[in-house]
Amino acid sequence: MLRYVHTNIIARDAAKLVEFYKKVFDCKSIGETRDLSGEWLDQMTGVKNSHITGEHICLPGYGEDHPTLEIFSYDMVEGDIPHTNKIGIAHLAFETDDVEDKLKELLVAGGSQYGELVKTTYEDGRNAVFVYAADPEGNIIEIQSWS
Repeated sequence: MLRYVHTNIIARDAAKLVEFYKKVFDCKSIGETRDLSGEWLDQMTGVKNSHITGEHICLPGYGEDHPTLEIFSYDMVEGDIPHTNKIGIAHLAFETDDVEDKLKELLVAGGSQYGELVKTTYEDGRNAVFVYAADPEGNIIEIQSWS
């Protein structure tokens, strides 16, 4: 068996970021909270004296337990603000019926707009609406709609 399970976001404040994704993108708690530490975690992460807290939340539009966003906070963190053209995972994408309304909801919930909202027609005739935004911690989110 092989299946996709989760994407991890390391947050400054995991609880606050979990609430943002639940409110704006209809992610659901599934009872998978974490408070992890120990030698095994230090070995796996390569970080001495690791202590991780957070939660797995189920993504909308799928089953009751997977795939999830795994939003964790370490006691000590390092890193830069993400960019759309950075090597590695660049953004999370969510599809909605109304990009403009979802963007407004994101902004009210503490997110920010990252780029301009664009409308385009693909060569196959499909119309698309896209915008890059960011969650309250600067992680980039693409909001899209297709018709």
